[in-house]
Amino acid sequence: MKKVVLLLLTILPLCAFAQSWVIKVTNPSSSDRKDVPVVIDLHKALKEQAANVVSLLVATATNEELPSQLDDLDGDLIYDEMAFVADIPAHSTETFQISFSSVSPQKSYTPRTAAFMKVWDRKYRYPYINSIEYQGRNEPLATYDAIYGHGAQWESELVGFRVYMDHRQSIDIYGKPTPQLVLDKTNFYSTREDIANGLGCDILFAGPSVGAGSFRGYLSEQPTYVDSVEARGQRVIASGPVRAIVEVWDKNWRYNGKTLQMRQRYTIYAGHRDVQVDVQLAGPSIDNELFCTGVQKIEMDNEGYIPQALPSLTGGVGGGSSLVGSWGRNVPDKAAEDLIEGVGLGVCAPAAYLTSTKEDAYNYLTILHPVNGHITYHLAICALMEQDGFRDAKSWFSWLQQWQADLNQPCTVYIP
Repeated sequence: MKKVVLLLLTILPLCAFAQSWVIKVTNPSSSDRKDVPVVIDLHKALKEQAANVVSLLVATATNEELPSQLDDLDGDLIYDEMAFVADIPAHSTETFQISFSSVSPQKSYTPRTAAFMKVWDRKYRYPYINSIEYQGRNEPLATYDAIYGHGAQWESELVGFRVYMDHRQSIDIYGKPTPQLVLDKTNFYSTREDIANGLGCDILFAGPSVGAGSFRGYLSEQPTYVDSVEARGQRVIASGPVRAIVEVWDKNWRYNGKTLQMRQRYTIYAGHRDVQVDVQLAGPSIDNELFCTGVQKIEMDNEGYIPQALPSLTGGVGGGSSLVGSWGRNVPDKAAEDLIEGVGLGVCAPAAYLTSTKEDAYNYLTILHPVNGHITYHLAICALMEQDGFRDAKSWFSWLQQWQADLNQPCTVYIP
């Protein structure tokens, strides 16, 4: 269908525009998909008009309005992408009307995701910040403690995350009994009263492991931290209503005798318990270097899931990616030994980036290599405290396998 351009010359200034499309989203799989992310690159779709977009409306074929958002990914005050989520039944195609405008401000919607950073303040005000960068010469504990919550935080209604502001850059996780946004209230520092009131808490003690999908170097067949950098930073790119994005960067990372540049981006969508991780690396012969992620072995009653062979490179359901997972119980806060939390972890990585999988004393590892300087993978978590959640390793690993199959058969977006 042709794009319909509405020239409202009698009402709008000559430089204003409004434009509407009809797009189609197809689910090729045999399972219903809820909250499917639909993301469109505005520069590719709108060309030079992308710089004029200030608002967006999305509606279904039955004229039901869907929450949506516009995101400026590079900080130049021009929107780069639009995003919304939608339910797509199995083996079906859904139609959506998308309307852009250069004059009306973006409509507000009830947030289903959020992200934020706060700095530590001795007067206990903890002001919000958009980004921060530290010199690499700082002691890691100093940068870690200077952020309230120890790093950028993000969440969907189902789960929460933070990434440590230090050389570990570990992903820590937060469980919730019921779906809600809570991190701005607890900041990962849940009191016993918060827990009693159903606000959830930190559910993982990572220790020396990769935790829940943390990105690491991989040298001498061991995970390594991101040590020896000239600068490291974090920023919040987007904070709802339908997706939240946090970015981490390292400048002049001295790794395996080379100097690398690295940016990690973490994206969560409304209704999701999984996070998309995109890592961009630059340096000499970067595609020849090895890195790793994975999931940790849980402190108590650990059960693990790790493939015995590499997946097929041809893709297809159950193939084309590598899946590792774990399930068990642990004590996240060693000062509160009576608070034992059950947790499930999973990481799914496309075969294109996969070198091998490996089990060590602390982890189920996925060894990765860049392709054109890029690595992508997904991580997912669950908490035993979820009222309508998973109760054992069997149910969690079954969900992970369906998740892997869905990632291997993504919905497709058709823009006329």
